[in-house]
Amino acid sequence: MLATVLLQAAVAAAGLGKLGAAIGAGIAAVGAGIGIGKIGGSAMEAIARQPESSGDIRMNMIIIAALVEGVALFAVVICFLAL
Repeated sequence: MLATVLLQAAVAAAGLGKLGAAIGAGIAAVGAGIGIGKIGGSAMEAIARQPESSGDIRMNMIIIAALVEGVALFAVVICFLAL
């Protein structure tokens, strides 16, 4: 009797773990999209205000976007490993 209850609890926990990993991967992807969108919008606004420094702004934007994307990829991989 007790073994059956424990086995059912383990199966339910595995299902919740998969659900949590899928939700975590989705949140990481959406968060990265929002972050990169804000970076791009702010960079365009900064270039519009100071066109002479567009090269520096663009370079910094690409570096920061790459870092955000790297962190999001790391989060998605961790979520898939949790499966």
